[in-house]
Amino acid sequence: MKLGKIKNFLEQFLLIVAKNIFSCCLLLLFLSLLLGGLMFYKYVISPQKIVLNITEESFLIDEGTYQNILEKWQIKEKKFQEANLKKYSDPFAEPILPPVEELTE
Repeated sequence: MKLGKIKNFLEQFLLIVAKNIFSCCLLLLFLSLLLGGLMFYKYVISPQKIVLNITEESFLIDEGTYQNILEKWQIKEKKFQEANLKKYSDPFAEPILPPVEELTE
């Protein structure tokens, strides 16, 4: 019963849209321009109006934490440099087989 009502409504709706296709296109164009304008305002114009209050306070770095991070970076750099020196075998190269001796009978 409900499926028939939905089908009937969709048929009537599509018929109305088809009869007024120019108006529908203008409406969709207007809605897309409105949505584009709102997005432009939100992401381009609005962020430019924000004024940040920058204080003159400097931040302090914990020396122990800084040294810990520096050591980790040096370990990673050392591993990176070691990986550059390794020679890896080529999996696509032809295997080198020793010469086969012929059996004489």
